Amino acid sequence: MQYRLDLVLKPAEGALVRVLGMVERRGFSASNIAGTRKADDAGRWHVQIDIDGTRPLETLCHQLQKIYDCDSVRVVPVAGASV
Repeated sequence: MQYRLDLVLKPAEGALVRVLGMVERRGFSASNIAGTRKADDAGRWHVQIDIDGTRPLETLCHQLQKIYDCDSVRVVPVAGASV
């Protein structure tokens, strides 16, 4: 199944690497990554990652929320996929 994760990351070195590592360790693969930085949001990165996988998404989201650099995680519906 395909999902899109919408993340807000603190401006820390290696934050995206830690997130992508967690995604892979939980059995998902990233197919697309897009990010923006907004000046009015304390320099935080707003990142969207398209992922594919068959494992439970709740486990991945729970683990991502434990990463210090990750302020928020939410699942955004992808056209044609059930969340």
